[in-house]
Amino acid sequence: MLRIFKYLKPREWWQIGFSLIFIVAQVWLNLKMPDYMAEITRLVETPGSKMGEIWTQGGYMLLCALGSLVSMVIVGFIAARIAASFSRRLRSLQFDQVDSFSMEEINRFSTASLITRSTNDITQIQLLVTMGLQLVITAPIMAVWAVIKIAGKGLDWSYATGVAVLVMIVMIAMIMTFVLPKFRQMQSLTDGINDVTRENLTGLRVVRAYNAEDYQEAKFERANEALTRTQLFTSRGMAFMMPVMMMIMSGLSLAIYWIGAYLINDAGANDKLTIFSNMVVFSAYAMQVIMAFMMLIILFVLLPRAAVSARRIMEVLDTQPAIVAGPEQEGKPGSVGEIEFRDVSFKYPDAADYVLRDISFSAAHGETIAFIGSTGAGKSTLINLVPRFFDATSGDVLIDGVNVKDYAAEALYNKIGYVPQKAVLFRGTVTSNVAYGENDKAAPTQEQVAAALAIAQGSDFVQEMEGQYEATIAQGGTNVSGGQKQRLAIARAVCRDPEIYIFDDSFSALDYRTDRALRSALKRETAGVTSLIVAQRIGTIMDADQIIVLDEGRVVGKGTHRELLRTCEVYKEIAMSQLSEEELAK
Repeated sequence: MLRIFKYLKPREWWQIGFSLIFIVAQVWLNLKMPDYMAEITRLVETPGSKMGEIWTQGGYMLLCALGSLVSMVIVGFIAARIAASFSRRLRSLQFDQVDSFSMEEINRFSTASLITRSTNDITQIQLLVTMGLQLVITAPIMAVWAVIKIAGKGLDWSYATGVAVLVMIVMIAMIMTFVLPKFRQMQSLTDGINDVTRENLTGLRVVRAYNAEDYQEAKFERANEALTRTQLFTSRGMAFMMPVMMMIMSGLSLAIYWIGAYLINDAGANDKLTIFSNMVVFSAYAMQVIMAFMMLIILFVLLPRAAVSARRIMEVLDTQPAIVAGPEQEGKPGSVGEIEFRDVSFKYPDAADYVLRDISFSAAHGETIAFIGSTGAGKSTLINLVPRFFDATSGDVLIDGVNVKDYAAEALYNKIGYVPQKAVLFRGTVTSNVAYGENDKAAPTQEQVAAALAIAQGSDFVQEMEGQYEATIAQGGTNVSGGQKQRLAIARAVCRDPEIYIFDDSFSALDYRTDRALRSALKRETAGVTSLIVAQRIGTIMDADQIIVLDEGRVVGKGTHRELLRTCEVYKEIAMSQLSEEELAK
């Protein structure tokens, strides 16, 4: 828990130290008021006292109350400022850390959990800093100072106060024993709710298409019920605590006045006024002691959830990415767009079997290399090793003669124009999506954006949209079709003007005519750029310089379309299932 506070900046520690002055002032002023109250009581009970003296003591009490209020406001302002800046910093640190994660770390934490850690968990820390800065310091000072003040003012009253404090300590122990473990569960249960909600929202079309609303509602209800039961348990515990606290406070006041009545009754005439005055002061100070313990109880309520949240945040911040960038900024001199796989094998983290085994091939500058095979053959996994979404388990992946592990991340990504299997668009405009990202070149102009869209066969539908190149794109591209999303994603890669294109089954949502026109435009307009293409259609890759056939993670064929028809049975089966003999003979 304490480790997370290392992210506080020195100026924030100075602010905490500065607020300590006002906290001490607030406590002192609160504890000074009973002295003036005792003086007012003495003056009222003393014959011949002047009204002006009583007003003077009352004025001092009013000044103490106003001073305490001002001090409390200042401390609250400083605490809120520190908490807001601290939580902002934690969010930024966590976002940057997650941004550096490989898919291995993302999958280990889960997307829903990372969202919870960036929102709900940091909110718990912010709440603790806001309240804790006042409670952690104020409560002990108030309790100790109040005890010192009442020491020697009455042994019987002290015993009564001690019993009240003991009852409170027992109650705190019960809360810590039974309620605190439930607080620790609430964050993981919140993860569960977020996970189910996110799954339902992202798969809403499938849910409706399969009439699975009841199934999803039941799944959500189970997660919701688990969280609700836990929250009800903790709420009942807290609901039980407050009436008990009020009963202890009222009981202690009653005990002090009851004991005081006996003491005054048994005292001599000269001592009655002193005992009565002490009783009033003792009652006020005893309430301050009880209030100090109430503050500690509130802190004990906040602390467990904040401690769990701090641990979860630190888990993210302490995680070292499995993929670490190297120092290289450039490939070997004279090498541009060259790719080589040397005996590459790969298996996913914690998996027993290899997905890829002994993959070797090379792509020269400007060549088009295509990958085809049955579902699960490892095609997408293979090309994901090039931009280092995963690292090869064994063997080497080289770009321009340099191992991808040795490249600086920015240098590696600047060489690549990547189009994923599932097109991803961001909220903004057509232009902001096509010109997305940065590289070592100047920002794309409007003409370059238009040219990229023309190559990707997207100009027609973009010009029909309201606003054309400045037309709005919704989050996730929900206001455009699947084929339009793919064309925008391809235009984004083209606009980047890279050395290497990676198309991960990026033509699947296009009709044959658009597919052919797009590939022709790519071949014509981007000549000299190396391309890696994963495809399911034979027609998409027939013209590739080299086709690599994968089967169960191994290379079972390598060559041109015509060579593979003669030498590779797997390729021939795929081709015959898609094209007629007449089409294959062309």
